[in-house]
Amino acid sequence: MEETGIWMVENAHWLWWSVGVLLLAGEMLIPGVYLLWIGLASIATGVFAWLLPELGFEGHGLLFAVLSAVSIYTGNRFFYRRAATISDAEVNTSGKRFVGKNFVVVEQIKNGQGHVQVGDSRWLANGPDLPKGAMAHVTAVEGTILVVEAAED
Repeated sequence: MEETGIWMVENAHWLWWSVGVLLLAGEMLIPGVYLLWIGLASIATGVFAWLLPELGFEGHGLLFAVLSAVSIYTGNRFFYRRAATISDAEVNTSGKRFVGKNFVVVEQIKNGQGHVQVGDSRWLANGPDLPKGAMAHVTAVEGTILVVEAAED
């Protein structure tokens, strides 16, 4: 029995690496539950277990706990928190960059609705009646609709 214990301590790095790989695979199956960070901590613990086998399971376990806490904190701070700060008001507001610019009317604006050419796409436009080919000045954006007026020459 003593030989098995020595073998396990000497080869503990394989255990840590195996657990790390399983945790990383688990992250692919169940994303978003921090298995990535714990898996990376397990792999790093495996490196320490390989370089410092004399720490024993207790030392490796303590190191794993510290590395897990640090990796989860770091991951949360630099990856997850940034995504959480985007407010709902900022989602899908790419049209706001067009305010103040002029675009060609490609489908006449009649009864307040038509289309303008923006780059390689057509956008719905609301505003006063304008003929096809006229220049429209964007004054606001309401969702995905550009609010336009006749552009000054």
